[in-house]
Amino acid sequence: MRIAMIGTGYVGLVSGVCFSEFGFDVTCVDIDADKIARLNNKEIPIYEPGLDALVERNLEAGRLAFTTDLEGAVAAANVVFIAVGTPSRRGDGEADLTYVFDAARQVARVMTPGTVVVIKSTVVVGTCRKVAQIIREERPDTEFSIASNPEFLREGSAIEDFMRPDRVVVGAEDERAEEALRRLYRPLYLRETPILVSTLENAELTKYAANAFLALKITFINEIANLCEQVGADVQKVASGIGLDNRIGGKFLHAGPGFGGSCFPKDTSALAATGARHGAPLRLVETTIEVNEARKRDMATRILTALGPETTGKRVGILGIAFKPNTDDVRDAPSLVIVPALQAAGVEVVAHDPEAREQAEPLLPGVIWCDNPYDVANDVDVLAVVTEWNLYRGLAPEELATRMRGRSVIDMRNIWAGPDVEAAGLSYQGIGKPAAKG
Repeated sequence: MRIAMIGTGYVGLVSGVCFSEFGFDVTCVDIDADKIARLNNKEIPIYEPGLDALVERNLEAGRLAFTTDLEGAVAAANVVFIAVGTPSRRGDGEADLTYVFDAARQVARVMTPGTVVVIKSTVVVGTCRKVAQIIREERPDTEFSIASNPEFLREGSAIEDFMRPDRVVVGAEDERAEEALRRLYRPLYLRETPILVSTLENAELTKYAANAFLALKITFINEIANLCEQVGADVQKVASGIGLDNRIGGKFLHAGPGFGGSCFPKDTSALAATGARHGAPLRLVETTIEVNEARKRDMATRILTALGPETTGKRVGILGIAFKPNTDDVRDAPSLVIVPALQAAGVEVVAHDPEAREQAEPLLPGVIWCDNPYDVANDVDVLAVVTEWNLYRGLAPEELATRMRGRSVIDMRNIWAGPDVEAAGLSYQGIGKPAAKG
């Protein structure tokens, strides 16, 4: 079994490397010659814990290769995965499938008879059948199989998610495609990982439905957090209480500044657009999108309120810019809404992030960057935690207090204990927490 992985973005790179770790020969293809050169030099273009070690080990073992030669990689492969980007289309929120269709045409022209073409990219329902049509138009006399195999990788824990997933979802409607994917995932099957095989449409929609449900769950607990603040309840206690119900579960019940990243924002938009296009409006999903965007703006308002009526010339420290810890991804991160809103109000922003600075700096002009998280507190009027990096959990409130000019701390991830912060002489505001007494 030889695999060609078309696309070395987050999904393609992690999936290709993990398949090579399973013992398969994998060639990852990308049109970006500089990225391919860096990968062959064992330089990883994204931050994902553990990925660098896997790349090095499998390159040295000869199971993994990186190339710009799509023709050579596809011609030698039994299974070709298409794992290119599907960004949101401007205007209507639909998934832009241009890269998927372009890749399908290129694969069709050079593939050998009997190739199994698998769509790994997150695509709206009906895309696999369109890809099959494109391939038939390019190579009408060539036998092939089409399959859907959506990914469920969380940034920051993607390798663990690939190696020990809750399930593997496959859309396959002929024996060759099903057998090929069962063989590729056999190491997981031996661990009793469920492998769900169904139609192309079922597999495609499962991916979107899962992400939309998780996004809804995050948004739900954020709205409960707002209510907790008004009635004197603690959202963490409430979340624990409802999460212990097996029908609900405790994951994705952590209140915060709203969801971001490469998946939830674009996938909810695409699913809502798909529902509208088919005359089946998804009102819960549409509302989730609206509430989440408002949530990010509300976080900026909280900081501005803490600064007082006169904000010009004030200084705010931001701890964490990435949309979540253990990644350098800033796509649709709450910080990209919060920071510009502060700057528009005349606030000087000082920031730290252990991994995301390189990605964020071009998107956040005017921000002062610090190499040490403690330095973010120097002479600030408000200090805000936006991303819950473990690095920040152990910061000493007493040290922060000696450096700050103001007294306000806004903990958007509830990583600190309010009484500890207040004992250092600071004013603590968590998310979904009762107001401080006295």
